[in-house]
Amino acid sequence: MASHKDPDVEPATRDAIVARLSDADAVVEVAIGHRTEIAAALAARGVDVTATDVRERAVPADVAFVRDDLTDPDPAVYRGADRLFAQNFPAELQRPAREIAEVCGAKLSFTTLGAEEPVIDVTREALPGETLYRAAGLP
Repeated sequence: MASHKDPDVEPATRDAIVARLSDADAVVEVAIGHRTEIAAALAARGVDVTATDVRERAVPADVAFVRDDLTDPDPAVYRGADRLFAQNFPAELQRPAREIAEVCGAKLSFTTLGAEEPVIDVTREALPGETLYRAAGLP
C-alpha cells in the first residue's frame, strides 16, 4: 500500500465521497495515481474495487490493480462495474471515461482539479471541501 505523510483528501471529503460510492458492488477507480485512500475505504466497506492507471501503481492489498489507458481502454477491465470514479480528473480523460461507462452500463463520478470545470454534461453535488460530479445520462 502506498503510504503518505498527509492524507490524499481531507477526512470529511473522503468520508462523503465514500458514502456516495459505497452503494455500488463494484467500482473502478480510474487514473488512481498515488491517491489510494478512497479505494481503500471503499474496499474496507466490502465494495469490489479495481484501480487503473497508465503506469504501474502501488495500491492497498484489497484493491486490484490493472494497467489501462482510458484513451485506448480494454473494456474487459470495466465490465461488471457499477461505477467508475476518478479524483482530480483532468478534462481530457472525462469524455473517454464517459464512453467506457456508457458501454459498460456504469455510472461515472469524479472530482476535478481545483476550479476546473467538467467538459461533459454533469450533475453536481457539493461535499465538504469538494464538488462531486456525476455524468448525466448514465444509469
